[in-house]
Amino acid sequence: MKKVLFAICAVVLALSVASCFSSKGGSSASGGEVTGVSGSSMSEPAPYGMVLVKRGSLKMGTDKTDSLWGKNVPTRDISVDAFWMDEKEVTNSMYRQFVYWVRDSIIRERLADPAYGGDESYKIEEDKYGEPVTPHLNWNKALPRNPDEDQQRAMESVYTFHPVTGERMLDVKQLNYRYEVFDYVMAAKRKYRLDPGERNLNTDFDNDPNEVVMISKDTAYVDDDGNIHRETITRPLSSMWDFVNTYIVNVYPDTTCWINDFQNAENEVYMRLYFTHSNYNEYPVVGVNWEQANAFCNWRTDFLIKGLGPQAKFVQRYRLPTEAEWEFAARGKDGNELPWQQEGVSSDKGCYYANFKPDRGNYTKDGNLITSRCGIYSANSNGLYDMAGNVAEWTSTVYTEAGVLSMSDMNPTLTYNAAKEDPYALKKKSVRGGSWKDPESFIKSAWRSYEYQNVGRSFVGFRCVRSQVGTASKAKK
Repeated sequence: MKKVLFAICAVVLALSVASCFSSKGGSSASGGEVTGVSGSSMSEPAPYGMVLVKRGSLKMGTDKTDSLWGKNVPTRDISVDAFWMDEKEVTNSMYRQFVYWVRDSIIRERLADPAYGGDESYKIEEDKYGEPVTPHLNWNKALPRNPDEDQQRAMESVYTFHPVTGERMLDVKQLNYRYEVFDYVMAAKRKYRLDPGERNLNTDFDNDPNEVVMISKDTAYVDDDGNIHRETITRPLSSMWDFVNTYIVNVYPDTTCWINDFQNAENEVYMRLYFTHSNYNEYPVVGVNWEQANAFCNWRTDFLIKGLGPQAKFVQRYRLPTEAEWEFAARGKDGNELPWQQEGVSSDKGCYYANFKPDRGNYTKDGNLITSRCGIYSANSNGLYDMAGNVAEWTSTVYTEAGVLSMSDMNPTLTYNAAKEDPYALKKKSVRGGSWKDPESFIKSAWRSYEYQNVGRSFVGFRCVRSQVGTASKAKK
């Protein structure tokens, strides 16, 4: 009887397995042949404000020697996969949304902090006359706790006043954004495997199970005085958490770049108003260093993911373009030296195709003195605006003289997260595209330059990219 029951169960199990393979979403295994397992495909919608740059190849760099500096730009045939790219440079209004999000996050935390909610231990800052620094608020601890005043206190805590003029303004030193990044690349390298048996696949040698593998990671913290400390620590590999890098970045752009970049120039109005005044909303943000640009990309990713639900795990992160991606996108579908199809930098009627410095000292010959509103010049064949001039743009690639020659010829890049203690020369990052202050030779798609990763300039901005998932294959005809 038991044998009969066992046989019946075996038949039922076999039928169940066969049913699973023949159901919708799987593959039928006709005659016992392996036919694969199907799944639902995902059609990625175009991200807001981005255009798709289809995969392709180009000869990166140029064989021509620069006539101004006599520099050779390294050349190499390379190929890149498809990616989404911002059609315009990140604007002041876009970056201000990031700044205000950080501000509001600080306020939200303080609304739950007893120190800002009327706790007796809270100390009121007073001036030399014994009056509260913000006398328009009633912070008298002797009075009953007032929820409205508690909320106002938390909101006012991120603002300060100019010590001379009394102007109310954001306390920019508080606007710190903390984020963590898991390093998939480091975690995938065989030499960093947690299991010692997987570090060397050559069976002629025995792996040492007691081998100590050292790994470096970035970490950061804020001290009691509000100062950000960044460190790169090296320690024995112990868990997957060793591949998590922590960053704390002050996100407010350096508005003083307009003064420091141009000595003896009347640029005070740009320093005070360019980032904050609504008249400059659609102008490219400047004064943002490479570290801040990366922080923006991370925030933009998290901001998107929180509203996507289960599909979020398939979304690629926003990031800065590689140097190769940037040049490939700038050249357009025909690989032009400049983003447009025409010869030269202006039409027969003298209309310029980009915002740059057309003549010695004549910044306004193209119609602009400094930056221009994003997108007022025609897009290139990829649908991208201002890939020449306006502002130069950060890339994710570390700057070396060898350039693409030291990279792979497939999706080439070269990254190095310089530690604070590293020599300053190692903190060079490639910038591309030239700017409103540069001559014609600097706005060519192949021209390479650099800035230091912790410096914000009045002529450097950025735009974001996202890798496309599952690009379609097709036969070449």
